[in-house]
This record gives sequence, C-alpha cells and structure tokens, in this order.
Amino acid sequence: MASESKRTVLVAFGANLEIAVAKLRAGLVSGSSSMLAEAAHSFADTLNQVFLLTSLKVSRRPADPEHPFGYGKAQFFWSLLAAVGIFVAGSVFSIYEGVHTLRSGGEESGGILIPYVVLAVSFVAEGVSWLRALKQLRGEADERGRSLRGHVRASKDPTVKTVLAEDSAALIGIVLAAAGVGLHHVTGNADWDGWAAIAIGVLLAVVAFILGRDNSDLLIGEAAEPRLVVEVYDHLCAQPEVSEVVELLTMHLGPDQVLVAVRLDLVDTLSGGDAERFAGVVDRHLKELRPEISQVFLDPTRSDP
Repeated sequence: MASESKRTVLVAFGANLEIAVAKLRAGLVSGSSSMLAEAAHSFADTLNQVFLLTSLKVSRRPADPEHPFGYGKAQFFWSLLAAVGIFVAGSVFSIYEGVHTLRSGGEESGGILIPYVVLAVSFVAEGVSWLRALKQLRGEADERGRSLRGHVRASKDPTVKTVLAEDSAALIGIVLAAAGVGLHHVTGNADWDGWAAIAIGVLLAVVAFILGRDNSDLLIGEAAEPRLVVEVYDHLCAQPEVSEVVELLTMHLGPDQVLVAVRLDLVDTLSGGDAERFAGVVDRHLKELRPEISQVFLDPTRSDP
C-alpha cells in the first residue's frame, strides 16, 4: 500500500511542477491575477508532494528506544504541514492577488490564447493525477467493503486523501481561472479576474481547513473505526476466561497501526499462570483478527461493584 501511495504522490508531484511553471509564465504574459493565483496554487501543491513523500519515508522507520511505538504518526504531522502549505502559499497569495486587482483595477487583458492553452493542458494533467488517486481509494474501499465516500471519510491514511483533495481543488480552480480570464477578456473589466483569484483562495482555505482538522485529530490521538472496536469487543466477550470487558481503548499509531488497551475482569477461577497464557493468546488472536492492530495491552482488573 505504501508503494502505491508513493507512486500516486510522484505522479502528482510531476504534474504539479510542470503545471506551476506553465501557469506562472502564462500569468506573467497575460497579467492575469487568477492565473498567478493558480500558479501559486500549483507551486504549493508541488511543495506539499515533497512533504507527503517525506512522510512516507519517515513513517517506515522501525521502532527504537526513543520511539517505542514507531514513526507512523509522522504521516499525520507532514500531512498537517501540507495543509498549512496550501493555506499560506496558496490561499493567502491568491486572495492577496485578487484584492490587489480589485483595488488597482488590474492590467489590460493580454489575450486568452496562452492562458487557455495552459489551463487546458493543466486540466488534463491534474485530471490524470486525480483519477489515479481516485482509483487507489476506490480499490481500498472495495477491499474494506465500503462505499467510496464512506472510505474517504473513514480512512486514516492522509497521503492519498491529501492528493485527491489537492487535485479536486486544482480542477475547480482551473475552471474558476478560465472563467475569470474569459470574462476579463470579453468585458474588459479586470474585476472578474480579481474575483476569480479570491474564489480560488477561499477554495484553498476550505481544503486546508478540512485537511488540517483531520490530521490534527489523528496527531492528538484518534480512536480506531467503530467496526474494529466492535470486533475486538465481541471477540473478548466470547472468551470463557473473560467475565467482563471493563474498558476498551484504541488509538491510531499510524494509518495502518492501531494500539488496543483493554481492562478485563477475568473469571475468579483463573490462576496467575493461566492469565499469562490467556494474555498471549489474546494478543495473537487480535492481531490475526485485524492485521492493523500492532500493539495490545491487557490489564486484568475487577469491575466496580
């Protein structure tokens, strides 16, 4: 899965870098603020792909004494930085360009041929990257028996979700830029171009907020999906050695790594040695039940009367 995610990010990186340079040239030639806003958007996306590639590399490091649970949460951290990058390098600059155009009146339209050719090529390139991310997410959804929408909302893997969100915003941004450039050329009023740039900035701010919120929750410590919690609970309750599951806690240590901590009230007839053997069996069975469970902690205790 990690190798597939890496290929998806690399495709997005190559597409965004070429598109960013082309949009910048078109924006400088045409004097279009919405084209310059789209250039900033693509440069921000390119930087974000570097963040995502870094997250994939760091998260594969094995656990060590200073990081006993591994480096899985590195993906959440670097993806959060990508969200910040979208806001700072993309949204803020786009809104600034739009406001500047509205206040200054903008420049005379330098023609629409070059901007439209660049936007058309950009739309195709972004579309290819978007389809690849969509295909990977659809495959993951099918494997887990979810709908695509349900998987996007439930998945804890921020890498491909970030690429899909960026590319979706890029496609919408291209349409907005095309509208701004076209209306500016037809009416001679540069305000259309300025409003298009502002709309692109607002779009990027919304995407950055959603991605930032999701990744901040995972960094703080988000529980596993309800289905996993229910399966673990049912499995433990079915064991004859268990009198009651007092408390069941889960937390994602990475996109595919879950910690399970359980307080169990064991039957009174269980000896100390039996309890130790039972703990080993439960650890093995839970990891077989759900491979994403990487850590299991059992605390034999009595439930409150």
